[in-house]
Amino acid sequence: MYTNQHTLKGIYEFSGKGLHTGKKVNMRIEPAPANFGIQFKRADLGESVPLVEACVDYVSATSRGTTLDKDGIRILTLEHLMGALYAMHIDNALITLDSEEVPILDGSAKLYAEAFIKDGLEEQNAPRKYLVLDRKVVCRNVSGSEMVVYPDDHFSIDVMIDFGSRVLGNQYARFDSNTNFPIDIAPCRTFVFFHELEPLFKNNLIKGGDLDNALVIVENPVPQEELDRLAKIFNVKVLERVPEGYLSHTSLRFQNECARHKLLDVLGDFSLVGYPIKGKVIAYKSGHSINSTIARELRTLALRQFKRSY
Repeated sequence: MYTNQHTLKGIYEFSGKGLHTGKKVNMRIEPAPANFGIQFKRADLGESVPLVEACVDYVSATSRGTTLDKDGIRILTLEHLMGALYAMHIDNALITLDSEEVPILDGSAKLYAEAFIKDGLEEQNAPRKYLVLDRKVVCRNVSGSEMVVYPDDHFSIDVMIDFGSRVLGNQYARFDSNTNFPIDIAPCRTFVFFHELEPLFKNNLIKGGDLDNALVIVENPVPQEELDRLAKIFNVKVLERVPEGYLSHTSLRFQNECARHKLLDVLGDFSLVGYPIKGKVIAYKSGHSINSTIARELRTLALRQFKRSY
């Protein structure tokens, strides 16, 4: 574990579209001074608009992504970027957007990790403050999701997923100090079930979704005319259901890519605690809702801990 805080050595720019808004967005990530944390700037709203701290206090929505809202200034779908910053020990950075949603890129954190690791990090002359747990924290919700964070000397995550899917089966993924995040976790893409596509479109979501930024799981055979209709929507020539149960537009990067992506989401949502954590996370059927619920409790514990330190 790092003793001191770190920031970026370089300035990085990314352009793309938002997964849910479909809007084109340009994003700039640059170094920030010690104790700055991770903060977002909405350049499209003018210079006088305040920054939005990457903090669970401002989480306002968790449906198909995590949304921050501070005094009406919104930042959507930040979890993949935040997961990369957290896993790669980047404590301080300023992120400037010219729209409300972080670009989805390829649906993973791959491009962020590749950019950050190329230049390395800048160590800063300020200590890292770790949340040290003195008890376990437990959360369960009505959907059957469960999450427990145990006290530990290090940070680790074990994720298990079970969607009742014959295609996915039960998958498991792990993150700890031995994990090579840029190679093992960052490339893992978001996923959606075929039967969810129509309802998501009707609910005004995934306007920017396409076959370049998501795995589509097809649980059962689908009539070819339905696949042809979807191919037109996504502007591809041909779509088929491959025997493994996915649409033919892509191939898996890992056999348990979906579990690894859920782990990336946990990293991103836990980054919003605002402090690196010493603890062992066990997550079953995790999602942004339960991630954010337990992150709020962890932040409360962190604020109490650091208040006692002064």
